[in-house]
Amino acid sequence: MDRGQPSPEPAAADHVAPGPSVIAPVRAVVRLRRRVRLLRKRCFSPTAVRPDSEPRAPRADPDQPQFFTFDGPAELSSRPPRKKRRRSRLVLYPETSRKYRPRVERRSRAQRCLLLLVAIVGFQVLNAIENLDDNAQRYDLDGLEKALQRAVFGQPAAVERIVALLRDYLATHVHSRPLLLALHGPSGVGKSHVGRLLARHFRAVLEDGALVLQYHARHHCPEPRAAEDCRQELARRVADVVARAEAEEKTPLLLLDDVELLPPALLDELHGFLQPQRSHHFHNAIYVLLSGNGGAEVTRFVLQNASRALALRADGAHGAGAAAVAAQAEEELRASLRALLVREHPLWEVATIVPFLLLDKGDVVNCFRDEMAGEGFFPEQARAELLAAQLSYYRVAGREFAVTGCKQVVATVNLL
Repeated sequence: MDRGQPSPEPAAADHVAPGPSVIAPVRAVVRLRRRVRLLRKRCFSPTAVRPDSEPRAPRADPDQPQFFTFDGPAELSSRPPRKKRRRSRLVLYPETSRKYRPRVERRSRAQRCLLLLVAIVGFQVLNAIENLDDNAQRYDLDGLEKALQRAVFGQPAAVERIVALLRDYLATHVHSRPLLLALHGPSGVGKSHVGRLLARHFRAVLEDGALVLQYHARHHCPEPRAAEDCRQELARRVADVVARAEAEEKTPLLLLDDVELLPPALLDELHGFLQPQRSHHFHNAIYVLLSGNGGAEVTRFVLQNASRALALRADGAHGAGAAAVAAQAEEELRASLRALLVREHPLWEVATIVPFLLLDKGDVVNCFRDEMAGEGFFPEQARAELLAAQLSYYRVAGREFAVTGCKQVVATVNLL
């Protein structure tokens, strides 16, 4: 019969019992609902038992072989299900996405404080270096060096050493000990001339003539005068100068000429200025001693080493070999002078000795030309050589060293 047309016998169809074609789908639906409920209970409660009073044995598949076990159905239902291991899933980044580096570990605050401390210390060091340069520039040591090289003849090594010592000492204002320079050599080699140039320069740069003390033994302490009075006067004058310099935050210059004529009491007083127990005012000062002591030793050393006299007077223009020979010869001369002077007084143990060498004939000629130009005469070379030939010389190894240096130059030019 066609499905689109109604059945001609509806009354007969109502009395027909439901056949297997209707009951089978209903049973399948009921079975599926029970299976879903059981699965839900297992998901929420792994140890949940079946709703039936007795466990139902699994149906055996007729096609699969069956295995016999000693476990009962109750034991099988009470056994907990195994947990499935979750596999780690690979993280795949798309090619178009941006990749970021992992975050850096947080730095501690102590490390930041350490970096700040290093920066502060570095800034302080740079500031201190700049202050040192400013303190040295106050005294215009470059100008002093040029003036000494231009006006002092035949003593390039001595001039270089004096300027180097002053530069190191004047780099700062606070010192633990004073600078004591001892200029030694025979008469006429330029010691007093260097002392006058130093006094003139420091008066100009310090802008206060009271901070420069010039003490001449022949004038301030003649022989008939009592040595105790000279000692007290010298102590008072030195104390006034260093106190004034400390108030102005400057380094004074104390220049003593003809030290070989000072009595032992004044040498003891000078030695006392250098002691550590003295006030720090006395430590921030420059003491320059001009002495003829050791002049005979310098003369003997130069004449015995006439072959090395050029190296002794070298100023670096003759190469590294000549400079090394000059340094070695100068060190030997200073050692012999110190050994000789320490026998007279312990003051020379703490002094920095600067030897002044003999002048040769060419240096004496330069002295005549400079003096002639200063007195208004034309500094003619032939005339200066003629005047220099009138002096006395030591003639050793083909060289001529003036006996009196430039001591008689001023008197000879005054006779022109």
